[in-house]
Amino acid sequence: MKIHLTSVFVDDQVKALAFYTEILGFVTKHDVPIAGTDRWLTVVSPDELGGTELLLEPAGHPAVKPYRDMLAKDGIPLAQFAVDDVQAEYERLRDLGVHFTQEPLDMGTISTAVFDDTCGNLIQIATKPQ
Repeated sequence: MKIHLTSVFVDDQVKALAFYTEILGFVTKHDVPIAGTDRWLTVVSPDELGGTELLLEPAGHPAVKPYRDMLAKDGIPLAQFAVDDVQAEYERLRDLGVHFTQEPLDMGTISTAVFDDTCGNLIQIATKPQ
């Protein structure tokens, strides 16, 4: 068994697609209209085009807002992405205007930082544990 797809709820799929591709560097895997203006919209790492897909899922369900609001209030990231160098990625993203709620934090075998994805979520970046 392996993870094929996971999702983040987004307020605006167009804005989310721009952020996740133009700022974070993911590439679009699927972009299929489904209902009204909603789309089946997934992105993947350019390093793993056949890897795990991230669904940029519309946040219209009534349970989504209170769930995300509580996570953000408590500073809990909705998702975590692996990077080779947290400090370098922090600096790259910060220079692109990304707002960080937690600057790089070295915890021994892992380093993390947390940013706002502009679509209603906190996202953590982390080095892979040694």
